[in-house]
Amino acid sequence: MGTRRIVLAATGASGAIYFRMLAQKLSACLGEEDRAALVMSDNARDVWRTELGDDGYERLPFRIYDRNDFGAPFASGSGRFDTMIVAPCSMGTLGRIAGGISNDLITRAADVMLKERRRLILLLREAPYNLIHIRNMEAVTMAGAIVCPATPSFYSRPVTLEEAVATVVDRVLDLAGLDVKTYRWGDGDI
Repeated sequence: MGTRRIVLAATGASGAIYFRMLAQKLSACLGEEDRAALVMSDNARDVWRTELGDDGYERLPFRIYDRNDFGAPFASGSGRFDTMIVAPCSMGTLGRIAGGISNDLITRAADVMLKERRRLILLLREAPYNLIHIRNMEAVTMAGAIVCPATPSFYSRPVTLEEAVATVVDRVLDLAGLDVKTYRWGDGDI
């Protein structure tokens, strides 16, 4: 498939555990020539500390760019990043992406992914949806993004919270085109 360049972003929606596990699994999936970068909103840092009880985001295995760093390589199409995952993606961030509002590095990078026809995966973390949310999901889908609600699956019979979260994380990594070892429906039937 060639060298991969992936941006992983987190917004202020609940679900810091998804971002943490995605960063950890992404690190294991990438080859020596591949690159990944992280960007977090200020609220994402607050949510991490609230939900996970530490500041472990500072020790993730990739460079973290400031949310206002428009000089980041993925802020431009010439940076050649091929995939962006926003996990968790707040409804406010979804709305700004749907409206083409690039007011920080996360929304600018998402706009780049859409304009360059590259892969943008939005892991939404909200329920229930109102009509504005649904219309924003439709808008980004029509523009080429993949909307993936943070909905665990249970056919693999997860027992722990981490196993349930992994069902979502592994699905996102599949959508990103990465080779991830995970439960596959019907594998025993072939």
